[in-house]
Amino acid sequence: MSKEENNSGAVLGKMNYILLAAGFIIVVIGYLLMAGGKASDPSVFSEELFSTTRITVAPILILLGLTVSAVALVLKPKE
Repeated sequence: MSKEENNSGAVLGKMNYILLAAGFIIVVIGYLLMAGGKASDPSVFSEELFSTTRITVAPILILLGLTVSAVALVLKPKE
């Protein structure tokens, strides 16, 4: 049997799947942090809309999660 025939059917390794799940969770947390900020009265400006969390932290978390997911897909699984 060659190496290709001995494969159990999994395309990625265990670490790849763990990193992929972690990246997905980080992206979801980023989107949750970005959500909200609706004013109760539409004619009144809400300062909460432009908080540091929504403008800076959430997009950084989303980019970090996407980067972790991309690395998980590119990383060669250990035999």
